[in-house]
Amino acid sequence: MKEIKVPELAESITEGTIAEWLVSEGDAVEKGDPICELETDKVNVEVNAEYAGVLKEFVKNAGDDVEVGEVIAKIDENGEAVDTKEESKSEDSEATAPSKEEKQATDNNEASTPEPKKSGKEQKVVASPATRKRARELGIDLNDVVPTDPLGRIRPEDVEHLSDALKAEKQKQASSDSKSKQQISTNSSQQEFDKPVERVKMTRRRQTIANRLVEAQHTAAMLTTFNEVDMTAVMKLRSERKDKFLEKHDVKLGFMSFFTKAVVGALKEFPYINAEIQENEIVLKKFYDIGIAVSTDDGLVVPVVRDADRLDFAGIESEIGRLGAKAKNKELQISDLQGGSFTITNGGIFGSLLSTPILNTPQVGILGMHSIKKRAVVMPDDSIEVRPMMYIALSYDHRIVDGKDAVQFLVRIKQLLEDPYDLLLEG
Repeated sequence: MKEIKVPELAESITEGTIAEWLVSEGDAVEKGDPICELETDKVNVEVNAEYAGVLKEFVKNAGDDVEVGEVIAKIDENGEAVDTKEESKSEDSEATAPSKEEKQATDNNEASTPEPKKSGKEQKVVASPATRKRARELGIDLNDVVPTDPLGRIRPEDVEHLSDALKAEKQKQASSDSKSKQQISTNSSQQEFDKPVERVKMTRRRQTIANRLVEAQHTAAMLTTFNEVDMTAVMKLRSERKDKFLEKHDVKLGFMSFFTKAVVGALKEFPYINAEIQENEIVLKKFYDIGIAVSTDDGLVVPVVRDADRLDFAGIESEIGRLGAKAKNKELQISDLQGGSFTITNGGIFGSLLSTPILNTPQVGILGMHSIKKRAVVMPDDSIEVRPMMYIALSYDHRIVDGKDAVQFLVRIKQLLEDPYDLLLEG
């Protein structure tokens, strides 16, 4: 019998939750076949069979939390697959038709048992002096003991078994009471609902997202600064070039490539926003791997566009599209999510007008995009025009990013977006 263990996933991932089993007990599997889907903090991964054979036992069930190296199933290399339906019918048939030996044993037991046991204190207990003494020591009433002897004699091990069972039940009850008291004390409002509610267990990814967001607020001196961008020039340029762009590159020209290029340009001028803190050192990153937040049914994920400074507009749009499709199809790999230096999140696609994004630690900066809204704007000649405007937000770690740099970083992004032809020339 061979054991299937949770494999090494990534340096930062040590545990996960079994989302579902892809095979059933009794199924034949080949080496390398996927047998279950494991939900980790970041992505879902398949666990493959390390041996060929028959899956004999699930050690862990769907929904169980498991750690790297933990046994989750057992495979019999010499076993044969069985038809579970036929096996079930066979077992049912055997269960309803006792063997000759069983019949004989039943007849002998019935013949050797003088009469059925009486209930309550009136029953006659058959037990040795040693058994009675042990029962007194443990405070066990022999009338409560169920004998394992076919003749009804109570043995010392029967007394021990009942004593252990009672202790286990008390411990379980005490633990349950303790948890209930703790739950009531930490969230007493749960006991106050007098109308229908539904409780849904948080997925591992949702728990991780929650913990990471709280951690970011607890460990970073987070602050947010705002500005607004006149999107007239970007929208005009996009309208002029989008058809030729699509025809040439087979990908649509969106807003994200403009913002990614603007972010890279601003990061080059303000390197401390493209950094992180490691103990008492500031790590200034000389690369521009930009995370693009993507919302999925399972929560927010941030795949990374690698070397965004080396990609042109088409390359950025293609990479964002590829990563977005992988995210929605749950095909992202750990490598798609690791090592970003800065993050962009676009709440505008959901209608957000203004927000304060939370840092994607250990990064020290995140840019928030929002909805484009037409607003009256006072122009340099004091005239008033209706312009498509977008609020942008930069959340940053004030421990290493000064307010002056943060404000000027956002101003530089505004300048680059309001004159996007420079971005095209650079790109």
